[in-house]
Amino acid sequence: MSNVILEVKNLTKQFPAKGWSSSGRGNYFTAVDDISFTVKSGEIVGFLGPNGAGKTTTMQMLLGVLTPTSGIVAYFGKDLHKHREEVLEQVNFSTTYTQFPWRLTVAECLTFISYLYDIPNRKERINRIVESFRLEKLLKKEIANLSAGQKTRVNLAKAFINYPKVLLLDEPTASLDPEVALHVRNIIEEQRKTYDVSVLITSHNMAEIEELCDRVIFINNGKIIADDLPQNLAKKIAVSHIELLVSENMEKLIEYCEKQKLSYSLKGKYIRIDMQEKELSDFLQKLSREQIVFDEISIDKPSLEDYFFSIAKVK
Repeated sequence: MSNVILEVKNLTKQFPAKGWSSSGRGNYFTAVDDISFTVKSGEIVGFLGPNGAGKTTTMQMLLGVLTPTSGIVAYFGKDLHKHREEVLEQVNFSTTYTQFPWRLTVAECLTFISYLYDIPNRKERINRIVESFRLEKLLKKEIANLSAGQKTRVNLAKAFINYPKVLLLDEPTASLDPEVALHVRNIIEEQRKTYDVSVLITSHNMAEIEELCDRVIFINNGKIIADDLPQNLAKKIAVSHIELLVSENMEKLIEYCEKQKLSYSLKGKYIRIDMQEKELSDFLQKLSREQIVFDEISIDKPSLEDYFFSIAKVK
C-alpha cells in the first residue's frame, strides 16, 4: 500500500430530502453510498458515470468542499479532515464550473492563485505554465473577454501551478478544439512521467478516457459498480456494430433483421446493425446468399462508450 497516494474508505454523503425538518427528522437522499477506492502514485484513473451518479459530490468531498456524512478521504496516508492545509498544498483541481474574477487579467489571475501555495521560483513557474498552455497572447486579456475554450485552458494552467502530486480534473478538455485537447492530454501525460503526478479525471469523452487512463472506476446511483482496465470493461459488452452501404436488396436485409430481432437503424442507403460478434461470419454469408449487395462495410467492436451506455441504463 506504500504507493497509494489517495485512499477513499466507505465514503457516504447524504442530503436532506423532501419531508426533512430542522429537528433532523425525515428522509435523506444518499448521493454517494459507501464507496471505497484507491489511486496509486503516477496513476491516471477515469471516474465515470451518468449525470446524477455521484461524481461531482465525490469530487467535492475529495477537495474538502463538502464534509462526508461518513467515511474517510486520505492523501499520502494522511486524513484530509485532520491535515487539510498540509494535504491541499499538494493537490489541485480543474473544473468547468470554476469562475475567475471577470475583471482580472489572465496574468493577474495566475499570479494571485500562485500565492495560495508555497511555490519556489514563483515567477519562473508561472512563465513555464503560460508557455505550456499557450497563454502568451491572453495574459493581458480580462477573464470576461475570454472564450469558453480559453477559460478552460486558464483553468487547467491554474491546476498545474503548484507542482501538484494529485490532480482532480473535471471535464478537462471541455470546450477545447481537437488540436488543443490533444495538446492538453499530452501535457497531462508529460506531467505524469516527469513528476509522477496522480490524476483522477471525469469526462464524457470515452475515447479520451481510453487513451489516457490506466484504470476506470464507474459510479452509478451513488455506488461503484466497476473498477477495471478500460479494455476489460469494453469486453463485457458482447454486441458489435456493423454498418453497410447497401446498393441492392435493402428490403431483404431489413426483413432479415426484423425476423432475427436484430436492432438496426437507417440513414439513407446506410444501415447500422447491432449483433453478437460471434454472429458476424454467418451474417456476412447470409448477405452473399441473398444477393444483398453492399459497397462499404465497417465493423465496430465494443468500446468503453458501449459499456458507459449499458450502465447508464441501470436504474
